[in-house]
Amino acid sequence: MRPKAVPNPHALPSEDALGAKPAALEGEPRARERILQAATRLFCQYGINAVGVDAVVAEAATAKATLYKAFGSKERLVEIVLEKEGAAWRDWFLGQLLDGEATPLTRLRRIFPVLREWFGDAQFFGCPFINAVAEHDKRDDRLRRIALAHKKVVLETLAGLAAEAGARDPNGVAHQLGVLIDGAIVAAMITKDPNVALMAGRTADLLLSGMAAEAA
Repeated sequence: MRPKAVPNPHALPSEDALGAKPAALEGEPRARERILQAATRLFCQYGINAVGVDAVVAEAATAKATLYKAFGSKERLVEIVLEKEGAAWRDWFLGQLLDGEATPLTRLRRIFPVLREWFGDAQFFGCPFINAVAEHDKRDDRLRRIALAHKKVVLETLAGLAAEAGARDPNGVAHQLGVLIDGAIVAAMITKDPNVALMAGRTADLLLSGMAAEAA
């Protein structure tokens, strides 16, 4: 989900590959982590509904019984993958904004250059939360709640920076930036053009300049 040095995801396993599960690997304590890593790669690239349990265990070189013992169900595996990826992405993204000495306004202006870095990564397949909610029954709030919990942390950080910068309505600024972030993510996923981040950034600059003028 975020820029990181990982191998390119494999193609979905063939029927022949699904039968090969080295028994020697079943008792390894890292089997759960291998399943999580495999599920993350496959879900992000191919979509949750397109990837079955057989594909995940084949990619992880383990057995279905190991997956069900560790996670209980595919649904729970999906939830844990989203929670884990969300935490990792927030650590990376918010860490980039908050790194080093800078004014709150400068930190907010980092948003879209940082996103451009993500969009240009070979492993960028869009936002797992947006993708997951889009794939599933829109009346099912299970994944939406996880997505909103992730979004809440990001928006609270942006609102805090906006408040420090003197914004009259820091929550409003954060939500406007959030809309620009989400729009840029979807546009980058569709167009495969990382520069859409800079287009969104120019719009954000207008918002932030107006905010700064009000605070002056």
